[in-house]
Amino acid sequence: MGKTLFDKVWDSHVVRKIEGGPDVFFIDRHMVHEVTSPVAFLGIKNRGVEVLYPKKTFATADHNTPTINQHLPVQDPLSAGQLKALEENAKEYGISHWGLGHEKNGIVHVVGPEYGITLPGATIVCGDSHTSTHGAFGAIAFGIGTSEVEMVLATQCIMQPKPKKMKININGQLQKGVTPKDVALFIISQLTTSGATGYFVEYAGDVFENMTMEGRMTVCNLSIEMGARGGMIAPDQTTFDYIEGREFTPKGADWDKAMEYWKTLKTDDDAVFDKEFNYDGSQIEPMITYGTNPGMGMGISGSIPTAEQQDGNPATFKKSLTYMDFNEGDSMIGKKIDYVFIGSCTNGRIEDFRAFASLVKGHKKADHVTAWLVPGSHKVEAAIKEEGLLDILNEAGFELREPGCSACLAMNDDKVPAGKLAVSTSNRNFEGRQGPGSRTLLASPLVAAASAVTGVVTDPRELLEGVMA
Repeated sequence: MGKTLFDKVWDSHVVRKIEGGPDVFFIDRHMVHEVTSPVAFLGIKNRGVEVLYPKKTFATADHNTPTINQHLPVQDPLSAGQLKALEENAKEYGISHWGLGHEKNGIVHVVGPEYGITLPGATIVCGDSHTSTHGAFGAIAFGIGTSEVEMVLATQCIMQPKPKKMKININGQLQKGVTPKDVALFIISQLTTSGATGYFVEYAGDVFENMTMEGRMTVCNLSIEMGARGGMIAPDQTTFDYIEGREFTPKGADWDKAMEYWKTLKTDDDAVFDKEFNYDGSQIEPMITYGTNPGMGMGISGSIPTAEQQDGNPATFKKSLTYMDFNEGDSMIGKKIDYVFIGSCTNGRIEDFRAFASLVKGHKKADHVTAWLVPGSHKVEAAIKEEGLLDILNEAGFELREPGCSACLAMNDDKVPAGKLAVSTSNRNFEGRQGPGSRTLLASPLVAAASAVTGVVTDPRELLEGVMA
């Protein structure tokens, strides 16, 4: 029997198999940020051990960073303390540190691929659930807890049971206005937020093959939102073209040797998955969520379903709608919004800002809408300016903020006020996720752009005529 892509990468990193227990699993790249690392560093310090491979560890500040006036001291004492702890720990243990003010600073899952830290066939962990992003390169990448961060710092290994394997195939031509974010939200709406629990997912089919690397990252980023341990896409020429020449990628003869291996990273024809799903990409339309988890999503032209149409608990479903101040059968189109957020490790890359700018060009931001446009890194910020996108955004009434996680979660100054409705390109719409009492609609950059200029939830296809194919 052949091996899946997941099997090939996993099996090549098993240091030791424990009978009836987890595998001892070697980690190629360990990424750390300021929120989940302080206690882990304290743990190794108290035990008197060193970071085993500091050159395989990369630290960046993102969750607690402000997105305006980053040159000024951080005012929140907890955030300031965590940022300072990361800086001091990185210095003490010889770890590269891309803190506030560093040219390479940005969201950990954006800067990793930008600098070639993320490579095919690698194993990557971080104390952050959306580490699954890096699976877009044919890597096994997943989030870990604080005690596991400590374990990896000390041993460069982690103990993990091998997940089951799932394959999601999507073929067909996507409709105009349908983005990778919509594809991911569609999958989650079909499988629910627990449908892939216990599995590692491989995405296959021409829809994913035709995506750019940035689109693939968006899809893999959201794997965790359907309960999966992670998601991955087989590396191909699109992958190789993206990573070639980046700072941490192999060079010269090492590149040639790596390519020989990377080209073997694909699922064998006779490999078997534990579960497999097939979808028609032409049936996917721009998506939007209406509830308080990412699985409560629908095509933007549809209506909110009734409790009886759901597989879950009707009381929980109704509680979610009550929190959102929506009703069964409502159309989402036309609902007045208050905030728009484009950014996060899901949609904070240059292609996301290109899409947003392409749609708002020639329009004006609705007066009552507050918009936070937050690049995922300084590289993205520079590209927005160099490509002339900032001029388009400014002309339409938008301002660009500085890199960081921003309004994806309420751990920094960018909080949506209680009761306000935000169209967000981030990854979670839980109660209070973007601020206590805030209400979140997950959507693509195109839906966010259309809604920002109209002031209400808007199908982007209404504004796309003549803008893009």
